[in-house]
Amino acid sequence: MSEQNRESVIVKTSILGIIANIALAAFKALVGILSHSIAIVLDAVNNLTDALSSVVTIIGTKLAGRPADRKHPFGHGRAEYLSALVIAVIILYAGVTSLIESIKKIITPSTPEYTTEAIIIVNSAIVVKIALGLFVKSTGKRVNSDSLVASGQDALMDSIISASTLVAAVVFIVFSLSLEAYLGVIISLAIIKSGIETMRETLSKILGERIEADIAHAIKRTIAGCDPEIHGVFDLILNNYGPDRHIGSVHIEVPDTWTADKIDSVTRKISDTVYEKHNIAMAAVGIYSINTKHDSAAEIHAKVSKIVHEHKDILQMHGFFVDEVAKIMRFDIIVSFDSPNMKVMYNHVVADVREAFPDYDVQVQFDFDISD
Repeated sequence: MSEQNRESVIVKTSILGIIANIALAAFKALVGILSHSIAIVLDAVNNLTDALSSVVTIIGTKLAGRPADRKHPFGHGRAEYLSALVIAVIILYAGVTSLIESIKKIITPSTPEYTTEAIIIVNSAIVVKIALGLFVKSTGKRVNSDSLVASGQDALMDSIISASTLVAAVVFIVFSLSLEAYLGVIISLAIIKSGIETMRETLSKILGERIEADIAHAIKRTIAGCDPEIHGVFDLILNNYGPDRHIGSVHIEVPDTWTADKIDSVTRKISDTVYEKHNIAMAAVGIYSINTKHDSAAEIHAKVSKIVHEHKDILQMHGFFVDEVAKIMRFDIIVSFDSPNMKVMYNHVVADVREAFPDYDVQVQFDFDISD
């Protein structure tokens, strides 16, 4: 799906959400006021916050769709994450204010007056919110929009809230027992919980998350398939600049006989292929050279690998190269985040290799476990 089509889908879905939520809010507010039901009134207020969330989604999508400029050369895609964060704040605000009003009603209770029309409207609202929530959430997943997914999830929660108000009405009609204020507290806490979860998920994406394993593996397979002499793909990094907007870098292991012309040709092919298949722009493709000129290199590599992997917190060793003439040995190691002290573990590995190969200048790069 093109960026223009994606934006159009998000805007149209959000407009549908605005219309549906305003209509529901109007009907529920009228029913709540006439029946003196705090739960239904709070449900109506929640529908208004949903409509506001859809407005924020449209604004965020439009801002994110602005082209790159001198000040923002990577575009404005992260504006979508900020809009999702604003939606989370709106949800939290609605939950807190609803909680305050519900507590007031517990302190100063009032008796609700339900009618058949009120029950029918609330029941209809449940069906509408379920249908709206499922549609908005599935659309959000399809176009990779966190804001739509959050709005859809919120709508599904609203259907549960509406169902609970219906149950409260039935309980009052049958048993003359008013659960309004207490139900309002439960509804408010549910809204607050939804806001916190939305905020936590959005902040996690803004901070930067680990690449999903299946995506990392797919990209590495694509890169490895660009030339039969590529022996390994490592250090894959993806920088997220908004949904479906990633800029990456990677290292490949190739024979030390490759010329600059060969390297240039293959790295350009990698960049083109990765963008075509995964819609990811590769900003850099680094090179690790593999020994092919010295027969002893393979034996040294095996010995060093054995020493390194005797340490359980070392996940991987790569980029190994030994210069027998200059007596220089270099390689990278990935230290697990589960290591009690990653720096101490790194120093321990380097010391062990230097002890085993005192005649070599051992140069070890400390790598983090950034992708599978």
